[in-house]
Parts: sequence; structure tokens; C-alpha cells
Amino acid sequence: MAETPQRLSLFIDGDFLGLAGTAMLVFLVAGIMDNRFIGRALLWSIDRITSPIRASTPILMRATFGGFFVALWTAGGIILTPELLTRKPEISWLQLLIAFCFIWEKTLVFAACGIVGLYGYALTRYGLFHLLDYPIFLGAALYFAMIGLRLRPWRLAPMDVVRTGAAITLLWASIEKWGYPQWTYPLLATHPNMTMGYTMQFYMKAAGVVEFSLAFALLGTPLMRRTAAIILAGMFTAAVLEFGKIDAIGHSAIIAVLIAVAADNRPGHRQSPVLAPAGYAVALVATLGVYYGLHYALFDKGKSLLF
Repeated sequence: MAETPQRLSLFIDGDFLGLAGTAMLVFLVAGIMDNRFIGRALLWSIDRITSPIRASTPILMRATFGGFFVALWTAGGIILTPELLTRKPEISWLQLLIAFCFIWEKTLVFAACGIVGLYGYALTRYGLFHLLDYPIFLGAALYFAMIGLRLRPWRLAPMDVVRTGAAITLLWASIEKWGYPQWTYPLLATHPNMTMGYTMQFYMKAAGVVEFSLAFALLGTPLMRRTAAIILAGMFTAAVLEFGKIDAIGHSAIIAVLIAVAADNRPGHRQSPVLAPAGYAVALVATLGVYYGLHYALFDKGKSLLF
């Protein structure tokens, strides 16, 4: 993470602006659809598809996260994700204890504390910038604590908390596709079909815009967030077919969250169609600014990240 990201001027060009502009147009159309019959019809269809999952969402989340932590305990030497490594054997036993705490609703708060503890431990070893890749774990911990304690502070729903954590995780990760495209080039070289005929450079810009756009949609209206959750869940699941069971384990938690978001049929508030594209533009500039500004402050003082 201390590696200097690609300068902004190297990827913010006509192609990038065209892709971002297309995304804003899609959000405008989605905002218009929200208030019309077609939007309501799409939501009704999603409701019908996800109705078997809705009542079982907490069980789905508990089972998936429990299995995830059992897998971490089995592998050993991993804190939360494969690049967060540790040599302390007690971490593995904590992971097994967390997994057991998912069995009963009353012990979910202890599972939540364990997840926060692992996140904090990783923070001390790898630093703030690296751990900003994984706020989904903090969102999940708060979700389980709220479920276990049956808390609704400020009328906040547990699903809104974990959904926001997933959105921030994907927003932050999408910047890496622009700042560090070279990390993915070896993968594209061995799986050339992924580029769909585009150059690697253009593909990485487009992939980042798609991921950022879908992540931003998770923060939007019910139609936007539920549609985005279905698309993202499909993308993560399709990756398993290409990359195997390690990918399935690593992405199981976020797939479960996305399925839960897709099944969440709580109504939202009507808003102006222009609010989503305007918010998208603000979120794009703000996320880029925070990512590059924080990296400059922590690692790159004296270097230019603009030109």
C-alpha cells in the first residue's frame, strides 16, 4: 500500500470522463424510473425473486460469516484476508470462537467484538490506509451486535449499517483499479478473455468505473441499491467459476451481504432524479481526493500525485 499510485493525470482523460459521464446518465435514467410504473414493476419482480431469502436473512448472514471464520481458523496465519498475515496461533483460536458465537443470537455481540478485535489487531500491523479496504467487517460487526442486542439507535436498521460498510469497501477498492492497474495486468495476461477485446489500460478504467458506480448505487434508492446488489453478487459469484474455491471463501461474506441487500424490501424516500448523478459526481471527486490525499500525507510527501 505504500507504493505510489499512478498519477491522476495518467488515467483522468477523455475515456475516463466519458465512462463517468455515461454512469451519471445511467443514474439519471434510474432516478426517473424510480418514480414511474417501470420502476415499481422492477421492484415487484425483485421482491418476488428474493422473497424466499427475506425472512432468513439473519440466518444467511450468521451461517456465511460463521463458515468464513471456520475457514480462516482452518487455514491459519490469516487475520481477516489472505494478505493480512500473522504468526500468532491465538488468532486462529479467536476465529474459531467467533464462529461458535454465530450459532446463538445472544452471543452475536461477542462475535461482533471479536471481529472488531481482529480488525484492530490488523490495524496495528498494517496501518490505517490498508485497513480502509475492509470497512465491511466493521459494518458486519455492528450489524451482528444490533441483531444480538436488538438495538435500533436513531431508528437505524442493521441492514443499512452493513450495506454502507460494503459500499465504502467497494468505493475504496475501485480507486485501486485506477491507481494501481499494473497489479491486475498479470491476471489479464493469463485470462485475456476478461478484457473483452479492449486494451488493458481501457479495461481497468472501465472496470473501476463499473465497480465505483455499483458501489455508489448501494447507497441509493431501493431500486438502485437492490439492482446493484444483484449485479455485484452475480459478478462475485461468476468470479468463483474462474478462480475457484479460495475465491469463493474470500468473497463469501460480501456475497452474503449483497444477497441480503437485494432481499431488503423496505421502502425508501422519493427524491429528485438529478440527485443521484449529482451525488455520484461528488462521491467520485471526494473518494479520489481522500484516497490520494491520505496516501500523500502518509507515504508520498514531496512527490506529485497530480501530473
